[in-house]
Amino acid sequence: MPALSILVADDEADLRDLVQLTLEHEGHKVTVTSDGRKAAQVLSEGRFDLLVTDVLMPDGDGIELISHVRTQYPAMKVIVMTSGGQISRREYLTMAKHLGADVGLEKPFNRDQLLAAVKAALSGVS
Repeated sequence: MPALSILVADDEADLRDLVQLTLEHEGHKVTVTSDGRKAAQVLSEGRFDLLVTDVLMPDGDGIELISHVRTQYPAMKVIVMTSGGQISRREYLTMAKHLGADVGLEKPFNRDQLLAAVKAALSGVS
Protein backbone atom coordinates (compact mmCIF):
# COMPACT_ATOMS: atom_id res chain seq x y z
CA MET A 1 0.00 0.00 0.00
CA PRO A 2 1.47 3.41 -0.93
CA ALA A 3 2.13 5.98 1.79
CA LEU A 4 -0.94 8.07 2.45
CA SER A 5 -1.59 11.44 4.03
CA ILE A 6 -4.20 10.71 6.70
CA LEU A 7 -6.18 12.98 9.01
CA VAL A 8 -7.47 11.42 12.23
CA ALA A 9 -10.22 13.21 14.21
CA ASP A 10 -11.17 11.79 17.61
CA ASP A 11 -11.69 13.39 21.01
CA GLU A 12 -10.34 10.31 22.84
CA ALA A 13 -6.61 11.02 23.14
CA ASP A 14 -5.58 7.40 23.82
CA LEU A 15 -7.41 6.06 20.78
CA ARG A 16 -6.26 8.95 18.60
CA ASP A 17 -2.65 8.25 19.58
CA LEU A 18 -3.03 4.51 18.97
CA VAL A 19 -4.50 5.07 15.50
CA GLN A 20 -1.73 7.56 14.71
CA LEU A 21 1.05 5.20 15.83
CA THR A 22 -0.45 2.25 13.97
CA LEU A 23 -0.78 4.17 10.72
CA GLU A 24 2.64 5.81 11.02
CA HIS A 25 4.18 2.39 11.63
CA GLU A 26 2.75 1.41 8.23
CA GLY A 27 4.57 4.37 6.64
CA HIS A 28 1.73 6.87 6.41
CA LYS A 29 1.90 10.58 7.25
CA VAL A 30 -0.67 11.18 9.97
CA THR A 31 -2.11 14.44 11.30
CA VAL A 32 -4.42 14.35 14.32
CA THR A 33 -7.15 16.63 15.66
CA SER A 34 -9.49 16.36 18.61
CA ASP A 35 -12.75 17.53 17.01
CA GLY A 36 -14.62 18.08 13.78
CA ARG A 37 -14.19 21.85 13.69
CA LYS A 38 -10.39 21.58 13.94
CA ALA A 39 -10.40 18.77 11.38
CA ALA A 40 -12.29 20.93 8.86
CA GLN A 41 -9.72 23.69 9.38
CA VAL A 42 -6.79 21.28 8.91
CA LEU A 43 -8.41 19.89 5.76
CA SER A 44 -8.51 23.38 4.26
CA GLU A 45 -4.78 23.81 4.89
CA GLY A 46 -3.46 20.63 3.31
CA ARG A 47 -4.08 17.67 1.05
CA PHE A 48 -5.22 14.37 2.53
CA ASP A 49 -5.99 11.00 0.99
CA LEU A 50 -8.00 9.65 3.89
CA LEU A 51 -10.02 10.88 6.85
CA VAL A 52 -10.51 8.64 9.91
CA THR A 53 -13.11 10.24 12.14
CA ASP A 54 -15.11 9.47 15.24
CA VAL A 55 -18.84 10.15 15.08
CA LEU A 56 -19.36 11.79 18.46
CA MET A 57 -17.02 14.67 19.31
CA PRO A 58 -17.69 17.78 21.38
CA ASP A 59 -16.87 20.48 18.83
CA GLY A 60 -18.20 19.54 15.41
CA ASP A 61 -19.19 15.90 15.15
CA GLY A 62 -18.12 13.33 12.59
CA ILE A 63 -21.46 13.42 10.77
CA GLU A 64 -21.00 17.14 10.04
CA LEU A 65 -17.38 16.47 9.06
CA ILE A 66 -18.34 13.71 6.61
CA SER A 67 -20.89 16.03 4.97
CA HIS A 68 -18.22 18.75 4.72
CA VAL A 69 -15.71 16.34 3.17
CA ARG A 70 -18.19 15.03 0.62
CA THR A 71 -18.99 18.61 -0.44
CA GLN A 72 -15.47 20.04 -0.44
CA TYR A 73 -13.27 16.97 -1.10
CA PRO A 74 -15.44 14.40 -2.89
CA ALA A 75 -12.54 12.10 -3.84
CA MET A 76 -11.26 11.76 -0.27
CA LYS A 77 -11.81 8.37 1.35
CA VAL A 78 -13.53 8.36 4.76
CA ILE A 79 -13.47 5.82 7.60
CA VAL A 80 -15.93 6.52 10.39
CA MET A 81 -15.58 4.93 13.83
CA THR A 82 -17.95 4.90 16.76
CA SER A 83 -18.71 3.24 20.05
CA GLY A 84 -22.32 4.40 19.93
CA GLY A 85 -24.11 6.88 22.13
CA GLN A 86 -27.77 7.85 22.20
CA ILE A 87 -28.35 5.43 19.34
CA SER A 88 -26.53 2.18 18.59
CA ARG A 89 -23.16 1.88 16.87
CA ARG A 90 -24.83 0.26 13.87
CA GLU A 91 -27.29 3.15 13.50
CA TYR A 92 -24.46 5.73 13.61
CA LEU A 93 -22.44 3.75 11.07
CA THR A 94 -25.46 3.36 8.78
CA MET A 95 -26.14 7.11 8.99
CA ALA A 96 -22.48 7.90 8.26
CA LYS A 97 -22.44 5.57 5.24
CA HIS A 98 -25.57 7.25 3.84
CA LEU A 99 -23.73 10.57 4.12
CA GLY A 100 -20.70 9.24 2.25
CA ALA A 101 -18.39 7.37 4.63
CA ASP A 102 -16.59 4.61 2.75
CA VAL A 103 -16.03 2.26 5.70
CA GLY A 104 -17.45 1.99 9.21
CA LEU A 105 -15.49 0.68 12.18
CA GLU A 106 -17.03 -0.24 15.53
CA LYS A 107 -15.02 0.62 18.64
CA PRO A 108 -13.19 -1.09 20.15
CA PHE A 109 -11.17 -2.38 17.21
CA ASN A 110 -7.70 -3.82 16.87
CA ARG A 111 -4.73 -3.01 14.66
CA ASP A 112 -5.66 -5.56 12.00
CA GLN A 113 -9.24 -4.27 11.80
CA LEU A 114 -7.98 -0.69 11.39
CA LEU A 115 -5.56 -1.67 8.63
CA ALA A 116 -8.26 -3.74 6.90
CA ALA A 117 -10.58 -0.70 7.03
CA VAL A 118 -7.89 1.47 5.41
CA LYS A 119 -7.38 -1.11 2.68
CA ALA A 120 -11.14 -1.45 2.14
CA ALA A 121 -11.62 2.32 1.93
CA LEU A 122 -8.88 2.63 -0.68
CA SER A 123 -10.20 -0.26 -2.76
CA GLY A 124 -13.78 0.98 -2.59
CA VAL A 125 -15.03 -2.05 -0.62
CA SER A 126 -17.25 -1.22 2.37
